[in-house]
Amino acid sequence: MKTPLFTTMALALLFPLGASADAPRGVDRANLDPSVAPGQDFYQYACGGWMQANPLTEEYSRYGTFDQLIELNRQQVRDLVLNLDPKNELPGSNARKIADLYALGMDSVRLNREGSSPVLNDLVAIGNTSREGFIDLLASMPGVSAFFGTYVEADMLDANINTMYWMQGGLGLGDRDYYIENSPNTKKVLLAYRNYLHTLATLIGMSDAAAYEFVANVVNIETQLAKVAMSREELRDPAASYNPMPMAVLAEEYPNIDLRRYFAKQGINDIDTVIIGQPKSLAAVNDIIGNYDEKAIRDYIIAGYLQSAASYLSDDFVNAEFEMQRVLSGVEKQQPRWKRSLSVPNAFLGEALGEIYVAQYFPPESKTKMQTLVANLQTALGQHISNLTWMSDETKARALEKLAAFTVKIGYPDKWRDYSKLVIDPSKSYWENIQNAMLFNAEFNIADYGKPVDRDRWYMPPQTVNAYYSPLTNEICFPAGILQAPYFNPNADDAENYGAIGVVIGHEMTHGFDDQGRLFDKNGNFANWWTEEDAAAFTALANGLVAQFDAIEVAPGTHANGTFTLGENIADQGGLRVAYTAYHNALGEGNEGEVIDGFTPDQRFYLAYANVWAGNIREEEILKRTKTDPHSLGRWRVNASIRNLEPFFVAFGITEGDAMYRPVEERVIIW
Repeated sequence: MKTPLFTTMALALLFPLGASADAPRGVDRANLDPSVAPGQDFYQYACGGWMQANPLTEEYSRYGTFDQLIELNRQQVRDLVLNLDPKNELPGSNARKIADLYALGMDSVRLNREGSSPVLNDLVAIGNTSREGFIDLLASMPGVSAFFGTYVEADMLDANINTMYWMQGGLGLGDRDYYIENSPNTKKVLLAYRNYLHTLATLIGMSDAAAYEFVANVVNIETQLAKVAMSREELRDPAASYNPMPMAVLAEEYPNIDLRRYFAKQGINDIDTVIIGQPKSLAAVNDIIGNYDEKAIRDYIIAGYLQSAASYLSDDFVNAEFEMQRVLSGVEKQQPRWKRSLSVPNAFLGEALGEIYVAQYFPPESKTKMQTLVANLQTALGQHISNLTWMSDETKARALEKLAAFTVKIGYPDKWRDYSKLVIDPSKSYWENIQNAMLFNAEFNIADYGKPVDRDRWYMPPQTVNAYYSPLTNEICFPAGILQAPYFNPNADDAENYGAIGVVIGHEMTHGFDDQGRLFDKNGNFANWWTEEDAAAFTALANGLVAQFDAIEVAPGTHANGTFTLGENIADQGGLRVAYTAYHNALGEGNEGEVIDGFTPDQRFYLAYANVWAGNIREEEILKRTKTDPHSLGRWRVNASIRNLEPFFVAFGITEGDAMYRPVEERVIIW
């Protein structure tokens, strides 16, 4: 999807069912920290051994079991790409484009020789642009990242047709709080950002004095945009960002942003209405373009452009960008060039590379097993909905209809994307080829305007190590990249499988009924299918979960944001409860399962879930993620979620007086 507002994603680790009776099974005791009791700190008990054995290296600001899978996946993709010799691949073929793009990124000698030359022509064009031409620049120059973003996506009120959206943007630091919050960390980040901008300015030939003026202009404009931007919490309300405006009204109220001209420059001449995400931001952009000093605006546009290009230029630019990331996340060492270069064809030619990937790494039986698992979890979630005490029969019936209407995507798309019109030309610079790819993807998105929504399209390439739920298409998707060893483990027993893959599948399903997902019906339309009383009951429960997470201190003086992470926290808890039910359904009535290596099935279930989120993390990364990531930190995805679950307390004999225990009257159960 084009915006995180309407698509919820989750980090997922997948396992199959059906281990043979004689396969080695049981808990890996090396992952445990036996010095800590489960009732004292379950996350530390379950993951402490793994954390000690896998300390952070300089390259990582966070490293966990999920990152291990990403590294395995990255190595697999690298092996595939290295086997693509540009000299042996047909010109114009997908394989040739992948190989050429990777080779361009790996050619450090050429990149350092070219220095800033690949961007100079565009910088001259920006520098020669007057106020009247700014809108043309924003519409047509690949890499310009300024003021706002536009994209085509399903209409929230009619999910069968694609329409045009306008969203706030233009902040180099991404989140508005870095500009307006007066805390030691945000001050440190903003200072690092100023230094980064200054370095970029000098690398394109500005004098020291001119660079300081450049920085002041950029930060001033971005601060004005930050002041009117919606907060992370406000962006969680889809209705607040759905403001259809006719072009005639836009032209009258915001005369300095000629959107009709903007879209015509992109090839759309028949647009009559745009969904404006944040009108206050639109008004601020109109004021800045119409009234601010032209040079200041050009400086601001140049800054966004250079930040888009920096990763694809000489080492001076790349190192400057890394210094900014070092302050943001605490990472101490840059990723090797091959990893950075590999991410480019992986992103811009995702399905082309994915087609090669699945042929090598995704056996058909994996898809069959996943289909069975999803069906099992769907049945269990239906049981939960039917048994809810706080929801009326009327709303339950509609919830069950939505659940039954889920589209399930596993492994890879049935139809691959066509990349024939994307030109990768090794005679041109790396950055010029990236711009071609940016323009190709932008045109691919724009071409959907006014057309029916393609519900067969995938929003992640198959080699992605992740999963998602989309409310606009009411679909759950599990790409092939995550369906593999070491987490696709045929030797694991059912309790571990349901504690890992089962929770992940349940998590994605529950997103259809979280604080955002519940606002969309079975067809993907933004529609109220709840009774007033049921909606109030849901909100009361959700507020209780918000309060639980707000109370968590993730770093000295910094608390978790329960409102921002609400959707993911609901999905984590729902995934745990539904997977537990599905597991016991599989066991059969009266069957408690066997004890393996001293652990009961329920204990193995919760240990498997905790091990999914084992990891180490730097404090800087904690602070960054608390601002920018809608997922709670791994420790709290475990400890905070399971403290609401009675079966967990029973499994480990946790009672009143234990730190992990939560009194019955304080527990929150939603799905």
